[in-house]
Amino acid sequence: MRRPIGKMRVIAITAIVCWTMLSCLHAAPKTLHIDTDMDNEDGLALMYLLKQPRSQIHVKAITINANSWSNAGSAINTVYDILYMMDREDILVGIGGEGGITDNGTILPNVGGYLPIIDQGLSTAGGCRYREAIPPGQGGRLDVDTNYGLRRQFLPQGERHYVPLKQRTAQEVLVETLSEGPTTILLLGAHTNLGILLLSHPELKKNIEHIYIMGGGVHSSNPTGCCPSGSGLSCIPAQCGNVGNLFSAYHTNPWAEFNIFTDPFSAYQVFHSGVPITHVPLDVTNYVPVSQVFLSTLGKNPETLEAQYVYQTFNILRETWFDDNFYNSFFLWDSFASAVTISGMLTGHNPHKNKYAVIHPKNITVLTSDKPYGINDGSNPFFDNRTMPKFHLQKGGVHSGHVQTGIQDPFCLVPDGKGTCMDGYTKEVQNGGALIQVALLPKPNKVMTSTLKTQFYADYIHDLNLPTQTARFNFESEFLHFKKVFYRPNLSKKILGKPVIFDMDMSPGDFITLFYLLKTPVELINLTAITVTTNGWANPAAIDIVYDVLHMMGRDDIPVGLGSYFALNQSFPPFHSTGNCKYSQAIPLGSGGLLDSDTFFGLARELPRSPRSYTAQNSVKFGAPRTTDHPELRQPLANEVLLNVFSSLNNEAGVTILSSGPLTNIATLLLANSSLHTKIKELYIMGGSIAGQGNLYTIPKNTKAEFNFFLDPEAALVVLNSQINITLIPLDITGKIPLSEAYLDILEKYEKTPELEFVHKLLSTTWMLHSQGGPYNFAQYLLGDPLAAAVLVNPQNIRTTFNEKKITVESTGDISTDGWTKVDKAGVPIRYVSSVDKKAYELHLAAVLSSHTQTAVVPSFASQKKQWGKL
Repeated sequence: MRRPIGKMRVIAITAIVCWTMLSCLHAAPKTLHIDTDMDNEDGLALMYLLKQPRSQIHVKAITINANSWSNAGSAINTVYDILYMMDREDILVGIGGEGGITDNGTILPNVGGYLPIIDQGLSTAGGCRYREAIPPGQGGRLDVDTNYGLRRQFLPQGERHYVPLKQRTAQEVLVETLSEGPTTILLLGAHTNLGILLLSHPELKKNIEHIYIMGGGVHSSNPTGCCPSGSGLSCIPAQCGNVGNLFSAYHTNPWAEFNIFTDPFSAYQVFHSGVPITHVPLDVTNYVPVSQVFLSTLGKNPETLEAQYVYQTFNILRETWFDDNFYNSFFLWDSFASAVTISGMLTGHNPHKNKYAVIHPKNITVLTSDKPYGINDGSNPFFDNRTMPKFHLQKGGVHSGHVQTGIQDPFCLVPDGKGTCMDGYTKEVQNGGALIQVALLPKPNKVMTSTLKTQFYADYIHDLNLPTQTARFNFESEFLHFKKVFYRPNLSKKILGKPVIFDMDMSPGDFITLFYLLKTPVELINLTAITVTTNGWANPAAIDIVYDVLHMMGRDDIPVGLGSYFALNQSFPPFHSTGNCKYSQAIPLGSGGLLDSDTFFGLARELPRSPRSYTAQNSVKFGAPRTTDHPELRQPLANEVLLNVFSSLNNEAGVTILSSGPLTNIATLLLANSSLHTKIKELYIMGGSIAGQGNLYTIPKNTKAEFNFFLDPEAALVVLNSQINITLIPLDITGKIPLSEAYLDILEKYEKTPELEFVHKLLSTTWMLHSQGGPYNFAQYLLGDPLAAAVLVNPQNIRTTFNEKKITVESTGDISTDGWTKVDKAGVPIRYVSSVDKKAYELHLAAVLSSHTQTAVVPSFASQKKQWGKL
């Protein structure tokens, strides 16, 4: 008689059968965790990954790296928008976190990943030694955060969004994903999140089945910026043949690639973790550019919304590329790595069976410091001034050398030669490396007659156009009656008050000021223009919130100008799109700082969607490299807007400027043409501190500076010395008007308008956050910003008294004293506000916001959706 097969033997046989087939009907899908910096191409790679059959590949979670090519607030909402569009709101999303690393190397829970491990302290404020290489504005993070303006035009907006204190952190999501079982991790950005996890939770390493890495260059000869035959004069021959792709830092580091360079120490932890790794470096991605044939094929007939979005993104990239070598310079880095990952997961991570890449083992390490090792030159926080190295690192070991301090580091510079620093170089070595699988070449298209030369090209376009797992809708197609409407008031029959320009840094308090100015009768003030400084309390992409508030209030006629990205003389010649963060490093990158400003504490998505937004569209007429498809949509610059206002005034009239951020825009204008100060009738400045009490809480050694002056002390000095009629509203006054629960109760009693309700919700949110303490200790001071506007508009109503003293601003380059407002006999006589009636001001602000004159035209995004009618 035949012996019955036991249950365990049946399972074993089934497993063998499943292994020999590509998939089994009842086999569990493979789990994938994606860690991304949400650069432009990362978002497209994410769409491609979401097209893979869910029966085979389960995208469990996404964590966002927040110290590279995007800013946290924009990146998190972009991910939520893509998941909403692709009907994958089941996927966990993590970003940031307020934990830190103590001086002795103890890693606290939920370290945010806003800073590379080497610079991580106990807060999210810190320097930018590696991130300096990434432009913060156009051609860099601004274009990434907005996807060149396409994000708001195309992606729909769901219910999920960043919410302070409720947002899942990157470490929480990583721990949850790995705790549930074997997981493949795909790294598409800096390795900070995973590097921290490996150091703090080594027990979870056993659940990492495989790691796929896009980044680094082993033996690559990067063609970015090279000079092929017949190329234009904009090429830089010295860039040809470099292993890395740091286009902004070739002169100091020609070896590193961005993803590894932005946190070499974390990358070292990953490469040397002992977990099986497949490395997809520049060596192979240099063979998969967005070629003319590829882009043309993709654009011929995009059958799905995701294919349309991918094509439109590549097309605007091509149109705005800085030279004529786009087809040889922009590559499918992350999408190709994603394809290699999917094929690897479906073939048991067998390098010989990968469908898209030729893969061979190599002994690789990541260089984290430069020879000589064992030095103490002030560049390496792991070793400098320590008896015991941080994390118990080896004295004289590979981490103990000079660590690149920035892209202008003199240690790395060689006159008329290649830079010597190799931080972030993924180098093949004989000893001391990790044996990993390295992709070397893409595999050719099986259809030999195809114009698409690689199999990846063909499958990528094919998969994006599959009718399965496709997008439900984009922003316009979600609504049956969607249409763009511009609201411009008819002011022809009104006698307009004095023209006012609002120069703001887009902090949350500035938006209360903007509501106040828009509510003030135009017979008193005529808000003529807005300029934004982008080296203050918000990143440049927050300009879209300005457009949304103007649309809400029916003022789409007001021009908005985008200002400088750096404080005066802080950008790097000759590549002025990069610079340092000497002053802006004082602003936290996470909670209570840029994350909350960029998202308006999570409330920005409740504002109505304006038809205006930031866009990279431009024309040759305005200095662009070429004219794009829609040049009429271009983003005006601050100087341009200011000069246009000045030119519209008659000779006797002057404009009033209200500034509530760093004075960079105004100083830049005056330095370009000193005679322009005659066009400014009066200037109201919220900033400085007459009594010398500062609020620079992230830089304890600077006890007397106020943030706005500190963020650009040279600009403050230029403006104060400009002979303009200035009124200062200093910290002495604004710091005495904290938000209180009693004031929230007062607002409740006023007649409701959409703008009052929105401000009340903002203040209630910040009051709740303030009560939690920690990074929100200073969230109660939002009422100081609109006070400056109230002084400008109606000082009598709030019982304002003024005084005058000769003052100057400290600007020597020493961050421990820069930004101090000093009373000095050699200074300039400046009128300043010495007192206001706090109660009168609070009631005045409430009365203006509750007035039904000049009230909101479009109350909210919810009202827009109702008007457009959901499908």
